[in-house]
Amino acid sequence: VQLQASGGGLAQAGASLRLSCELSGDSFGRYTMGWFRQAPGKERRFVASVSKSGVSTYYGDVLKGRLAISRNNYQNTVYLQMDSLEAEDTAVYYCAAAYRYSQIHRLRESENWDYWGQGTLVTVSS
Repeated sequence: VQLQASGGGLAQAGASLRLSCELSGDSFGRYTMGWFRQAPGKERRFVASVSKSGVSTYYGDVLKGRLAISRNNYQNTVYLQMDSLEAEDTAVYYCAAAYRYSQIHRLRESENWDYWGQGTLVTVSS
């Protein structure tokens, strides 16, 4: 399984970005999909997840009220829409896929995800 993330870059504070992540090598619908982020010098933190069907979404404590996760099971892609970006949102954003667990309390922990993308850097200038 491979995850290819894209969409990061330099953005000004207040702007929006949409990250994408395409899964290849297996059936996309088998996986819960999610995003984490890691700021410089900090631990990786859970951002959001979306269920296999796309019906259920769950958000962590970062970017509260300013993001939306979605997926397109025909295009094998998960998206993360981020709005009203702040300088504190500067981080490497990682997409991840999970097949072992789907419970929310487990998905918050990075060790419970099975596959990871390479990360895409988001830099927000104030």
